[in-house]
Amino acid sequence: MRKLFFSESACKETKLHSAPHSWLPLERGKLSKFSGHAAAGSSIESLMKMPEPAVLPHFKPADYVDVLAQIHEELESCPPDDKSSLYLLQYQVFRGLGEAKLSRRSLQSAWEKGSTIHEKLIFGAWLKYEKKGEEAISDLLSSCSKCLQEFRLLDFVLQVSTGSHVINYDGDDDEFRGSAVVHFRIRDDMVACDRRKLAALSTPLYAMLNGGFRESYLEVIDMSRNGISPIGMRAISKFSLSGRLPYLSADAILEILDFANKFCCKGLKDACERKLASFVSSRQDAIDFMECALELGCSILAASCLQVLLNELPECLNDEQVVRIFSSANKAQRLTMVGNASFSLYCLLSEVSMSTNPTSDVTVSFLEKLVESASDSRQNQLALHQLACTKFLRKDYPESERLFNAAFSAGHLYSIVGLARLASLRGNKHFALKLLDSVMSSRWPLGWMYQERALYLDGDNKLENLNKATELDPTLTYPYMFRAASLMKRQSVEAALMEINRILGFKLVLECLELRFCCYLALEDYRAALCDVQAILTLAPDYRMIGGRVAAKQLRMLVLENVEQWTAADCWMQLYDRWSSVDDIGSLSVIYQMLESDTAKGVLYFRQSLLLLR
Repeated sequence: MRKLFFSESACKETKLHSAPHSWLPLERGKLSKFSGHAAAGSSIESLMKMPEPAVLPHFKPADYVDVLAQIHEELESCPPDDKSSLYLLQYQVFRGLGEAKLSRRSLQSAWEKGSTIHEKLIFGAWLKYEKKGEEAISDLLSSCSKCLQEFRLLDFVLQVSTGSHVINYDGDDDEFRGSAVVHFRIRDDMVACDRRKLAALSTPLYAMLNGGFRESYLEVIDMSRNGISPIGMRAISKFSLSGRLPYLSADAILEILDFANKFCCKGLKDACERKLASFVSSRQDAIDFMECALELGCSILAASCLQVLLNELPECLNDEQVVRIFSSANKAQRLTMVGNASFSLYCLLSEVSMSTNPTSDVTVSFLEKLVESASDSRQNQLALHQLACTKFLRKDYPESERLFNAAFSAGHLYSIVGLARLASLRGNKHFALKLLDSVMSSRWPLGWMYQERALYLDGDNKLENLNKATELDPTLTYPYMFRAASLMKRQSVEAALMEINRILGFKLVLECLELRFCCYLALEDYRAALCDVQAILTLAPDYRMIGGRVAAKQLRMLVLENVEQWTAADCWMQLYDRWSSVDDIGSLSVIYQMLESDTAKGVLYFRQSLLLLR
């Protein structure tokens, strides 16, 4: 008789194509009998090597209700400038709770309540990243201005107001020492300017043209060594008369910008920034102009570049030049780039980077900037804890311990989990238990505390703590999976199936579906096993099972060979039955199977979207 579960050697994909499949109790055209599940023992031992639950890089306060109530109270009374940062904190709280819809709603509120253009573009880019793949929907909803605004680039150059930068005199009769017209010699060219108008551009120019300097009495001033060309000087002269720059190339405007920065001409600098912002249309443009903007302190130009870069998340983080801009920016440069929204920016960047590769150097650099940008205790707790989690995954244990300690000392109670794991890695489970007991004795215990405590116990004590964890927090996944795997080890597959169904009844978790898939294989219920693996593929098309060693698509094909094929009519009847009985997993599975055929797909995708929204 063939073994039921997947042995260590048989799970390797290089052997999956061997015929017959020795690791699955299947034969083409018939099902083997499976009595007492005795043959599965050695393979279940492999399945029992369950990974510990991850140390989550989320903001997890000890009392969610109290923190959410506090945020709500602060939102009612805080000035408009603080609302976006509070909604960002609310987003982090909901994210720690696993409430995806509520966290997205908080991001939406942060975008709507943004008081600066930087907040608008950061949270707008964040919403676009969260809704990746929904751009086509935005085209359909283009008649709705609210939906359109979420995806389009902001024309913020028009929204940034600029005050008057003209120097005020005592009156028009203010006496100038030199002639009314002053000429600037630039190599072989002469550029005529109105002395009074040019002096009005900045205090340094006023002092030079009507102060105690020699130039106040000269009619011709040599500007050949000031880095300005005749074209640039004529444009400056026109700007002094009309307040507008003529159409020029980007290089010419950069030259004028350098002049404006050198002579402190705020109005001219502002006009140059706005002109240059219109030239930023690609990632490389944004990179090139951002370096100039940060060097010269041009906030409008920097914001324009930032918008283009954030609009290309997450792809732009594969560009070393982009990463260098964000990871090397000092405090003054961050102020130029995003104003006071530095924490929001690095929250977004670190989240995107962590979802791509939580252990990369890029993730670490962004999280370090997040720590630097934190401006209050709660922001500091989140930043320190996230950086500690990344250091922990990178096996930089001394630094992660320092950061977990700092986060815990700042008030983030959940960081004790990281300290307990580190103690356990050093072989000191007793100290890990002591840490958790000290926290649990000082306040009302939470579900995650009992779950964590169970990791350092054995036998009945372990199960007792996991049961208590489920009682306090039924949404924790690990206790159900451990109990189910323990029952499978004792060859009580039906009981294991009942246990895993407890959580799948209200929470769809891929790992739990995978474990139930194994249960159904043990029971030789291949139709039900096929249902679960197809539901997994609907939610995660590239999902890999059995510790990441086998592609779920490959398992589906193997199980499918031993299941009677449904006709299109059968599929519609099955979908009707499952939809009527509110069997979401079964409905997703049938729809997945129907989408594999030539059935009209529009209505199926619509039904699938309704299920996924639910």
